[in-house]
Parts: sequence; C-alpha cells; structure tokens
Amino acid sequence: MTTLLVAHGTRNPHGVAVIGDLAHALGRRLHDDVRVGFVDVLGPDPAQALESIPGSDPVRVIPAFLAGGYHVHTDLPAYLERSPRATLLTRPLGPDPLLADAMVSRLLIAGWQPGDPVVLAAAGSRDPRAQADIATMGRLLSLRVGAPVRVGFVIPPADRSGFPSVPDAVATLRRDCGAGRRIAVATYLLADGLFARRLHECGADVVAAPLGVHPAVLDLACRRTHQVTEVVTTSISTAGHSD
Repeated sequence: MTTLLVAHGTRNPHGVAVIGDLAHALGRRLHDDVRVGFVDVLGPDPAQALESIPGSDPVRVIPAFLAGGYHVHTDLPAYLERSPRATLLTRPLGPDPLLADAMVSRLLIAGWQPGDPVVLAAAGSRDPRAQADIATMGRLLSLRVGAPVRVGFVIPPADRSGFPSVPDAVATLRRDCGAGRRIAVATYLLADGLFARRLHECGADVVAAPLGVHPAVLDLACRRTHQVTEVVTTSISTAGHSD
C-alpha cells in the first residue's frame, strides 16, 4: 500500500530534508512507496500528492505532527475530502511515549544529566487539542527524567493561551529549583530551523537537538500505519448527469 506522509511545510531546507529522510526510511522499513505532502508553505499539498499516485487503491495517510491541532483535525481532512482517492487516515505522531524516549536520548547527547530540570520546548499552538497533547508529552517526559519538567512555546499564541514562552519557562524553573541548578531544553520539534535555533538564546544551560529521524520516531511512524482513525472517501459526481 502506498503511504502519504503529511507534514506542515517549511521554507527551511533542513526541515524539508528531515521529512524526506523520514519518508525514505519508512519506505525501506515497510517495503512500500512512501510519498510526501505538506499542508502549508510549500507543495505538493495532500490533494496534489494523492493525485500523483498511480492506481486507484486506497492510500494510507500519516500526519507527521507532534500534536493534534487545527492542521490535523481540520486542514488535512479537508484536503483529503477534495481528492477522489479513498484514504486511510492514521493518528498523528504525537503524543506518544516513544517521543519521550527520543527526547531523553537527544538530551543525553546534548549533555543533560539525570536530575537536571527540563523545559519541553514546543512550537506553539492556540488549539486546545494541541495544547492538551503537548501537556501529555510533558507528563511522559517527566516520568522518564525524574526531575521537574515545564512546557514552553517557542512562539506563544498572541492571545496568551496555553503555555509560556520557552525563556519564561526556563526562568521559572531556575527560580523554583535554585540558581545553582542546570536547566535543559528538550526540543519537541522534528527538524532544525528557525524555531530550533531560537532555543539557543533562551537562557538554558543545555539545548537538545530536534527529534529528527531518531530510531524511536521511525518506530512510531511504522506503528502509526496500523492505527487508522478515519476512512475518507469522496463521491465525485459528473456535472450535467441526469437519470
């Protein structure tokens, strides 16, 4: 079965490359054809990507998102409904314990030590569903690091809903845990880019790399192929048809 991996989209070539690398690795693991589509910024969009896939068999669609917000619940289904192709829509990547495992791995590589308080740095969303998913990831990460974990947004919503900025979260942890404690940032982003680079100016002592194509991320993407949440079909009528 052909699989379509759908991401947000970015003008940063590193971000585009990570999605391409994940699709390639997923294709090798599944022995399937894995295509890529984007809901914003660049193409092909999901409807265009589906149109480019030969044949008429259903296509499995995996949202490469770390939380389920507007793009997962509204934007992506709208694209799929515009296509005559039947699709099997799976759960998004996050939240999931495997992503917490990947974050701990990235933290250790960056120099985090057990006991260091951690800020989970997410991109930012005003969608309460995404905020709930990110809060879940904060709890999952806390269980693994055995230390205080706070969530911060790289770009907090203008309406100030959800979580504080990452620098504010770092400052709060430093105040609450004592001036002598090292503060680490777990980067809850898939790829390097402007958001990830901003984290190096947040005042933390340790900043982990984005998740990238970590083995746990690839394992999770493979698992999602079996977790279909919705079958999307569209009836295409012929203009001018009469009985």
